[in-house]
Amino acid sequence: MWVYKFNDDFIWQPGEEIEVDVENGEQIPEGYTDKQPPDGLFIAKYDPKKEEWFEAASKEYIDSLQPDPLPPDDVTFLKKQVAMLTLQVAQLQRGGSS
Repeated sequence: MWVYKFNDDFIWQPGEEIEVDVENGEQIPEGYTDKQPPDGLFIAKYDPKKEEWFEAASKEYIDSLQPDPLPPDDVTFLKKQVAMLTLQVAQLQRGGSS
């Protein structure tokens, strides 16, 4: 069985997993659990009383990891310009802006 390591603050230590042969009497070492951290946690923290992992990262930390929004690409920009020019031409054909 694979077991998952956490540090003294109960934070998961990725890459420190080990395999333990519990069927032949091998014990899970201290600082490890057989509960796998779920995908999608930024900082997985283990609660040994509940025997579950939870998100320990703050919203600010998670937000800081998100990429900045991309600027509109050239095609989107040109589409907006064409739409504005089309509107202006239509207004001129009707005799001016409204």
